[in-house]
Amino acid sequence: MQVWVGLILVPANAVPFVLLETWTGRIAAVAALAVVATNLPIIWIERGMSRLMSVPHLVIWGPLQFVLLLRWAEQIGPVPLGPAERRLVLLLLVVNGVSLAFDALDSWRWIRGERDVPGRGGVES
Repeated sequence: MQVWVGLILVPANAVPFVLLETWTGRIAAVAALAVVATNLPIIWIERGMSRLMSVPHLVIWGPLQFVLLLRWAEQIGPVPLGPAERRLVLLLLVVNGVSLAFDALDSWRWIRGERDVPGRGGVES
């Protein structure tokens, strides 16, 4: 999972910062900052990457997916979509869509009591 996050999820969600001149770039950058702002305290408190990190993803990226679909259909934001912005919307829909599937499972597992944190040696506090 850490490979997925480090090699795919984080880079894909960093792309909006290169496209801040686009409506999607600005909205997605705000969402990415919100995810970081909520996940860093979780990493610090849990002393590693916990399944609890999936909850902010669901809360932030779930609605973002809906907004991106509306943008793809040119129902919100300035129209028309330029080629770079269209590719950004598609990238985020695919990558964050896959991530949300993992997040739904991880949230469910965390709620059911699976609170282990990789690298912490299975010690719960």
